[in-house]
Amino acid sequence: MKFRIERDSIGEKQVPAGVLYGIHTVRAMENFPHAGKNTSESLIKAIIDIKRTSAIVNKTEGFMEPAKADAIVLSCDELLDKYPAEQFPIPALQGGAGTSVNMNVNEVIANSAILKLGGKPGDYRMVHPNDDVNKFQSTNDVYPSALKIAAIRLLEPLSESLAGLQSSFQEKEREFSDILKTGRTEMRDAVPVTLGQEFGAFAEAFARDRWRVYKCQERLRVLNLGGTAAGTGINAPKIYIFRMIEALREFTGLGITRADNGVDMTQNADVFAEVSGILKTVAVNLIKVSHDLRLLSSGPSAGLNEINLPPRQAGSSIMPGKINPVIPEYAASAGIQVIACDSAVTQAAAMGQLELNAFMPVIAENLLEMIVLLTGACRTLKTACIDGITANREICLAALENSAVFATLLAPYIGYDSAAGIVKYAGEKGLTIRKAAVEMKYFTNEELDIIFDPRQATSPGISGSKQLKDRLNLKIDEDKK
Repeated sequence: MKFRIERDSIGEKQVPAGVLYGIHTVRAMENFPHAGKNTSESLIKAIIDIKRTSAIVNKTEGFMEPAKADAIVLSCDELLDKYPAEQFPIPALQGGAGTSVNMNVNEVIANSAILKLGGKPGDYRMVHPNDDVNKFQSTNDVYPSALKIAAIRLLEPLSESLAGLQSSFQEKEREFSDILKTGRTEMRDAVPVTLGQEFGAFAEAFARDRWRVYKCQERLRVLNLGGTAAGTGINAPKIYIFRMIEALREFTGLGITRADNGVDMTQNADVFAEVSGILKTVAVNLIKVSHDLRLLSSGPSAGLNEINLPPRQAGSSIMPGKINPVIPEYAASAGIQVIACDSAVTQAAAMGQLELNAFMPVIAENLLEMIVLLTGACRTLKTACIDGITANREICLAALENSAVFATLLAPYIGYDSAAGIVKYAGEKGLTIRKAAVEMKYFTNEELDIIFDPRQATSPGISGSKQLKDRLNLKIDEDKK
């Protein structure tokens, strides 16, 4: 392999001759060799957006030669169009608050521009990574600003996937609206609900998540770009700072704005912790609903078996015919991972010191992973599971009729004690609550049809009270107790 020699303040280093990155990138690869996966493409592309915009502003304001600026812009456009992942080998986790990533991007853009100007990689007299590509910038304002841009872009697909999931649950709410079943509290039989009401509750949870995600984008639109090292804007002309935000807003199409207090935005990472907390809330709902789906579909012979999940793959290597609820399990697993990521973001955000948070790469890696995981999980849960769910209507009704909770609907008419007597009699005789109530001559079948009507039995008020109002507060004979 052929090498070129590059130099920095520490000394010389061999750099593979054919690559666009330089000595800072090579040092980072040596320093963080076992740090897991590489920096997110979405984050690097957001950094490239900033470099492109900076070159245009510098050219417009006369701070950079047009030919050099044009070469930088063209290089950025090509990198965004055909992302060469091999040129960005920096691990996501690193020391230095993101300097390794920022310099990696600076070097790749600089060497690409050098080639366009007829030079050879490493000849930084033509285009310099710091003096030109990073002109009037610092890692400390570029990296967090790029993270916010990347996160906003990823939040849009998440919002769409949440909307789709909400819509799918709402469709099932309508489809299952007349299926009466046993409610459950603390994993025990409880008052009747409809299957549609359960799915409607799932829909409402994700509707709240959708709104939270939409609103949390506002927290990310304030950038410290132009603040340079500590948020004060040192070494950056005022005209550059103001034009930079305007030009970046125009290029990205995002409603970004400049921070009123750049020092605050540079040293404090609470905004990322806030957004992470919102994403964790989505994960909480995703886990809870996924577990409910597993419970409702459990069985089929020895479980609830109230709904059927679409069969996705064979569930056992030893038990023929076994089908597992793999999609809800996948969604719950993604939620668990998101909660773990939130813990990392929380701790990293709290560990900033004075004018800078050195752990921004931890925040970036975990925050972006959370969004990607949730987007995929919500989308898959909708298309591969919720859309294809069917209900076992007869099983739902049979379990309810065999449950003592049906007697709860009778208590307003005959009193708690008499309703409890029906439950006891039904248990002794092996009867349903309906049959026991008729046999004990408390109600006729026609009256019970009214009281047990699914819509009335699962709505506010006393079920059947309009039609049977003359029976309310009826005195019960002693021999019926």
